[in-house]
Amino acid sequence: MVLDRPKQPLQLRDAPKPKPGRGQLLVRVAACAVCRTDLHVVDDELPDPKLPLIPGHQIVGYVEEIGPGIPSLFAIGDRVGIPWLGWTDGECAYCRSHRENLCDRARFTGYTIDGGYAEYAVADARFCFHLPDRYNDVEVAPLLCAGLIGYRSYRKTGDARRLGIYGFGNAAHLIAQIALYEKRDLFVFTRPGDVATQQAAKELGALWAGGSDEMPPEKLDAAIIFASVGPLVPMALRALAKGGIVVCGGIHMTDIPSFPYADLWGERVITSVANLTRRDGEEFFDLAPRVPVQTKTETFPLEQANTALDRFRAGELKDTAVLTIAE
Repeated sequence: MVLDRPKQPLQLRDAPKPKPGRGQLLVRVAACAVCRTDLHVVDDELPDPKLPLIPGHQIVGYVEEIGPGIPSLFAIGDRVGIPWLGWTDGECAYCRSHRENLCDRARFTGYTIDGGYAEYAVADARFCFHLPDRYNDVEVAPLLCAGLIGYRSYRKTGDARRLGIYGFGNAAHLIAQIALYEKRDLFVFTRPGDVATQQAAKELGALWAGGSDEMPPEKLDAAIIFASVGPLVPMALRALAKGGIVVCGGIHMTDIPSFPYADLWGERVITSVANLTRRDGEEFFDLAPRVPVQTKTETFPLEQANTALDRFRAGELKDTAVLTIAE
C-alpha cells in the first residue's frame, strides 16, 4: 500500500521484491500495526516524507534473506520486530553519547524508509528486535511503537509515585499496565465527558479518572501527554507538584498556548520524547512479558489499510488496528 502524495488514499500496487543490502535483513511481513504517526505522515503533518512511500513501522515478520556483513544474531526463519528508528550513522555526537534517538541523520521506518504496509520489508539488522515468545504476531505488533515510545516516555518520569496520563489511547493503555505493575498511583485524563473511557481506566486500576479539564484530587509528581493537543501542556503543569515533570510523548502536537510563569515555577519541567533507542527496546521487551502487558487489537487485511486509517482518524477504533498480510 503506497502513499504517492500526502492527503491522498494509499494505492494498492505490485512492486518488485526488495533485495537486502549489506547489513540488512529481508523480512516477510506477517503483521503491521497502525500508528497515529502513520496518520501524521499520510495527512501531511510531518515534513518531507520519502515519496512514494510504503508506510508502517510496527512490523512483525520472519527473516527470509540475510545480507552480507551481519554477525550471527539472526537466522533464516527468525521472527523479528522492525520499529520506527530504522538507521543512524553511529558516528555523531548523539550516537557516541548513547543518544542515538537524536541522530541528525537518522532514518525512520515508514517515513524516510519504506515500511511494513507490504508483503516484504528490508531493514537494517542493527535496529531489529527479537520478540518475546509469549505474544503472537498480531498481539506483539502494537508494542513496537505504542509500547516502545510509551516506555521511553514513562521512564522519563523517573520514580514518580503519582502519575497522570493525558489521552488514554493505545500507548497509554500499554504503559498504564507497567505503571500499575510498578505500584504507581495512576490518574487518567480523557476527553471531557468520555465516561466510558474513564470507567475503563478505573477498571484497569487507575485511582482516579476524569476529563482533561479537571484537576486531580491530589497533585501529580509527573504527567505524560499522549494526546497531540498542545493546550494540555499548561493544564498538566497546573496539576503538578513542585519538581514535577510533564512528558510530551508524541512526534507531533498542536501549538502550546502561553501560560503564566508561576505554573512552571517550582522547578517543574516540560520535556519531549524523540524516537527510541535500541536499549529502550531491549528493556521493554524484557519487561513486557513479565507484567504481562496485554494489547487489544482489531485486524484488517493489507488491502484495507485505508479503511483502518480512516476509522483511526475519525476516532472509531476502540482497539489498535493491525494489518495482516496473507502468505
